[in-house]
Amino acid sequence: MTSELSGKRAIVTGASKGIGEACARELANLGVQVLLAARNLDAIEKIAEEIRQSGGSAQAMQCDVASYDSVSALVKACVDRFGGLDILINNAGQIEPIARLADSDPEQWTKVADVNYKGVYYGMRAAIPVMLEQGGGVIVNVSSGAAVSALEGWSHYCSSKAAALSLTRCGDMEYRDKGIRVVGLSPGTVATDMQVAIKASGINPVSQLDPTVHIPASWAGRATVWLCTEAAAGFAGGDFSLRDEENRRLVGLVE
Repeated sequence: MTSELSGKRAIVTGASKGIGEACARELANLGVQVLLAARNLDAIEKIAEEIRQSGGSAQAMQCDVASYDSVSALVKACVDRFGGLDILINNAGQIEPIARLADSDPEQWTKVADVNYKGVYYGMRAAIPVMLEQGGGVIVNVSSGAAVSALEGWSHYCSSKAAALSLTRCGDMEYRDKGIRVVGLSPGTVATDMQVAIKASGINPVSQLDPTVHIPASWAGRATVWLCTEAAAGFAGGDFSLRDEENRRLVGLVE
């Protein structure tokens, strides 16, 4: 993968922690120039500096994926700083506040949809014209098994992830023959801050899972980067599930 991805230019949203941070570090380790994006500028600047100290190429830029102007400026900055954009990782996502429909706060509910659904659209909308001009690129939308499930207290999360999966399929249908690969990653449960919030909610079976069953964020990061390689071309247009043992084997997570 090092020779294949080395020199590529990438954006990772939600890069301040968890899967996004793992993706940024993995990409940089493989010689990719990475622009880390998140609302928490201090956090991503610290991660970018650590990457540079380790010999990687990384910069940070504050971005709110719920704003198209912010995402468009992010893509422009990547082109200005690195000379192009080859990889977009739409990772930013939220699940809080967890609540049943009748108990949900409409403003907070729609804010989650703005990040999980509109944020994916905004990223694709801003990146695709650049990738078309270059002749190709890869977009990975971090998804979830919730995209095809109904879970109590997660109406905002399930429906927004389902909408994002539809965007993945539409993007693949419209641009595959133009050299742009759009694919989703469904990592399963990952040991991140999101799982802490889910556990604390006490709602639905996911909150009852023992923390030891969650995979490390590094696994999800490695799988996301693998999806950017030609070896993963056959998975375009759908969600690649890390719950599948064979898929974990393909990524190199298990023997």
